[in-house]
Amino acid sequence: MKIKIAGLITFILFVSASSVFAQRLSSAGISKVGTTVGQFLKINVSARAVGMGGSFIAIANDVSAIYSNPAGLARINGYEAMFTHTNWIGDTQYDFGAVSFNMGSAGTMGIMVSSFSSGDMAVTTVENPEGTGELFNTQDVLIGLSYARNLTDNFTIGFNGKYIYQKLWHMSASTMALDVGLLFNTPFWGVQLGASIRNFGANMQLSGRDTKFARDPDSRNVGNVDVVNGEYEMLHYPLPLYFQVGLSKTIQMNEKNSLTVAFDAVTPNDNFESVNAGFEYAWNGSVFLRGGYKSLFQQDSEEGVTAGIGFNLRMEGTTKIQIDYAYAGYGRFDNVQRFSLLMHF
Repeated sequence: MKIKIAGLITFILFVSASSVFAQRLSSAGISKVGTTVGQFLKINVSARAVGMGGSFIAIANDVSAIYSNPAGLARINGYEAMFTHTNWIGDTQYDFGAVSFNMGSAGTMGIMVSSFSSGDMAVTTVENPEGTGELFNTQDVLIGLSYARNLTDNFTIGFNGKYIYQKLWHMSASTMALDVGLLFNTPFWGVQLGASIRNFGANMQLSGRDTKFARDPDSRNVGNVDVVNGEYEMLHYPLPLYFQVGLSKTIQMNEKNSLTVAFDAVTPNDNFESVNAGFEYAWNGSVFLRGGYKSLFQQDSEEGVTAGIGFNLRMEGTTKIQIDYAYAGYGRFDNVQRFSLLMHF
């Protein structure tokens, strides 16, 4: 019965993915950059994953999997919590937190919250290019609930249900989205296969006070209607939909040294296809060195070389704290640095 359910879910997942491929093939020469909303959904939450070039779909063995491949939550023993802070491009800020609870044979639950903010900026107009004295800001929020379960010893599936909210001055928009992820231990040389679809949901449309206005429809004549209330017709825009497939392999060199290599193929609905590649060297399960390259083969990408380091500090009993740092080059933009704190109980 479990195998039949797994097959059905896998079929649904890849049928959905085929629609993404169809969209890309129908406009193979057009990147569609700038045609989706919720751009903060693209910001990777894990310093560990970023250090590996974002190639984490087929690894997904800590609570940060809730972002990239929720199936990985089912393979975490006990409880985990993670917090990440990122100084993003253009003096913006991004924060993320997640918690997972392993419930044994009943599966694993997870909760995530993220926030993106621009800080206050001056309101400018044609008449007042230096500012009107008013300030505005943008605020994006995501709240998600996850469930993952091992259907067999080798096959795992996970889901995220997400509420997405965006605010721009006096306007706002919200929607719901779904993520689906798979993990499979293949019988070939210990290679692990991962796949996920992220941000499958309804379009978003801004509405609010800033879309409304009042004007005189015929200012040349006196005595007619002076004011007519109107509203700008705001368009609906899709979320950044991602389909990713990845492979990973861990090589145990000796008792204390191991090396994990991973590759992800990425197909978004608002850019060209690309490949992420990376590695993680571990010494004694305590010190980690990472490197990678993000968005290989993608045209006009500002992303590229990544690097990172991590430390696993074992506390009393099964409690441990992992601190990760990652550097990511962004071409003509500022380099982005991330710090993650992960706690396991």
